[in-house]
Amino acid sequence: MYFKLQIVLNQFLKIMIRNAFVMQLKKGCEAEYKKRHDTIWPELKSLLIQSGINSYYIFLEEESGKLFAFQSLVNTNTTAYLSNDPIMKKWWKYMADLMETNLDSSPLTTPLAELFSLE
Repeated sequence: MYFKLQIVLNQFLKIMIRNAFVMQLKKGCEAEYKKRHDTIWPELKSLLIQSGINSYYIFLEEESGKLFAFQSLVNTNTTAYLSNDPIMKKWWKYMADLMETNLDSSPLTTPLAELFSLE
């Protein structure tokens, strides 16, 4: 119930920040990556919502293995603190065998600049 209320509150605020970035999936790991995200841990989902992520999409460019991620964040998001959370760190370690990572197992990301929007 709390999560649904948080999502409704986030949508009501309508003050959104768009965040997009690219990650790199290792060759041959596509099915496992999808499987793990299809069964995302409830505690991770809760953490992401509570941090102000209103929506989160990840797309795969199959030929290169590039993952394109898009997030819609509430203006008051606390996503900058996610890297300190034990649940997030545990997820990163769980996913590290499938993608390029930093030394702390966090995904290696390249931020993308927004150039166009149609609303």
